[in-house]
Amino acid sequence: MTATAKKLATPVKESAPIGAQKRYVFKVVAILLPFLLLITIECLLRLFHYGHDTSLFIPYPDDTSKLVMNRYASEPYFSDTTNATRGYIEPFDKIKKPGTLRIFVLGESTTEGYPYFHNGSFHRWLQYRLMHTLPNTRVEVINVSLTAVNSYTVLDFGKEVAKYQPDAVLMYVGHNEYYGALGVGSTSNIGSSRFLIKTLLTLKRSRFVQLCNNFISGIRGSMGHTRSANQENLMERMAAKQELPFGSADYQKGISQFEENIGDLCRFYSTTRIPVFISTVVSNEKDLKPFISSSAGASAKASYQLAEKAYQAQNYAEAKKDYVKAKELDMLRFRAPEAINNTIRRFATTYPNIHLVDTRAVFENHSPHGILGNETLLEHVHPNLYGYALMSDAFYEALKKYHIIVPQQADEMTFNQLLTQMPVTKVDSLNGAYQIMMLKAGWPFNEKIPASFKAGSSLAEKLAGPLAVNRITWMQAMDEFFKQSMAVHDNREALKATEAVLLEHPAELKYYIFAARLNYELKNMKQSEFYFKKCYQLDASTQNAQNLVLFYVKTDDLANALKYADLVGPNAESCHRVVEDLANNKKQLAMNTANMDARARISADYKLLGQDSLATVYARR
Repeated sequence: MTATAKKLATPVKESAPIGAQKRYVFKVVAILLPFLLLITIECLLRLFHYGHDTSLFIPYPDDTSKLVMNRYASEPYFSDTTNATRGYIEPFDKIKKPGTLRIFVLGESTTEGYPYFHNGSFHRWLQYRLMHTLPNTRVEVINVSLTAVNSYTVLDFGKEVAKYQPDAVLMYVGHNEYYGALGVGSTSNIGSSRFLIKTLLTLKRSRFVQLCNNFISGIRGSMGHTRSANQENLMERMAAKQELPFGSADYQKGISQFEENIGDLCRFYSTTRIPVFISTVVSNEKDLKPFISSSAGASAKASYQLAEKAYQAQNYAEAKKDYVKAKELDMLRFRAPEAINNTIRRFATTYPNIHLVDTRAVFENHSPHGILGNETLLEHVHPNLYGYALMSDAFYEALKKYHIIVPQQADEMTFNQLLTQMPVTKVDSLNGAYQIMMLKAGWPFNEKIPASFKAGSSLAEKLAGPLAVNRITWMQAMDEFFKQSMAVHDNREALKATEAVLLEHPAELKYYIFAARLNYELKNMKQSEFYFKKCYQLDASTQNAQNLVLFYVKTDDLANALKYADLVGPNAESCHRVVEDLANNKKQLAMNTANMDARARISADYKLLGQDSLATVYARR
């Protein structure tokens, strides 16, 4: 056999088989490689600051010792981020200061205060009342509510705010389980599996998923598949399934979704020492016809007609029953079914630390014959200003009942005082009216704005119109309203504008000073004193102490003037001596009104304190 043949005949030695351990390593690497790649991409995107941090709170840019609600916090809940809504900018201290009452507010558009926002919202009515009722307490009422969200958002936000030492958490939620983000009938619906939804919410907070979403949105936009916010209102953009019959599978899914999410949140808080106040929800029964009525079987339209007849016949109990039935049968579910309120009441009796605020009962008590209508509501679910005041009162009384607040009788602001003093300007009120008018002009109301409608020529009307269509900001409107009111010497309206902005920026000292001085000009001495003292609480400076001394001198409260005279810096000793001398001389003059020496010394003391007008008064006598 030749050498070549021998070589060919020799069996080829096979490679040694790969060991089981190596095969396991290769499999693990193969499985992990895509995840490692995604993590690498995610890190690179964050490194180059692509996308948004969707945390609920971020450092406040103007003062990094404070936190503020993130404008992008809502994006993970919306399939189309053009629908994502934004909340309030209400900074609060990262480290809670001693003597602070901190309250977080959770909910949807009603809780946010639509259509008034700012100082029309119930939380601002509550904030104003608490601020005056508890003058020695730092009051923080932080609203993290959003328009067009539901219990999924409230659940996540609710668990997050627990980290920041709230003294109480207030919740008003329930109307958006069908058409809010991730609702059963919503365009942002991604299924009914809570596990799947919560997993996707986690993923949507990543920059990589944001990149993918932006890429898809870009393609859709280039193909003309996007819908402009100007073409449809948010209600229409969010509603996918417009017919959800009472008792149907989708109807039940909405109830179950609310029970699972809010139940989860209640269980979470029941293990903490944080009290939660959850409210029943209200909707218009009497003055809103059903949006969509079934043509077969039980009919919302027929029930509403029966209710109208019963109401006209003054059979109010029967009318209420049929109005509620008409709402229940309305297939366009922008109003929460009764099952939502039943669930809320059950949770308040089931879980510790969960307290019921029966806003529904409060509204019924302030509605003719206990039937909810336009007396307290603007359209289907949003209260008018009186309604928001009532909401705030319901929560206020609950906070008192469970001793979260313990007001002193001398300081407590009554509900009637709140209605009189609350700084909701004419601009705010008109802006809300215009917003509702525009809302009702669109789907599903379709009520055309009267051809005869014309905005008036008053200052408030001139500002509310541009504000309603976002041509000016709320702060610009308030600034102009204040300036023009001062120009025509309307101190009362100027004060309202000042206090309105003060509630928006409660850490800004200058607004307290303006409020103190305007109240003094209006002879509201108690309110003037309140604001001068707030100035000193915010900034215990020589100037603010001096302002208090002068206020008490002008109002002839020399005992209190002496308390602050020692706090006016380098001049404290001389200031104290002058005020003390003034007090002694006034006592002598009171005992003998003919004591000209005492009168002269009083005049001299007033001059030393810079009060020439008062000095002149005593010099003349």
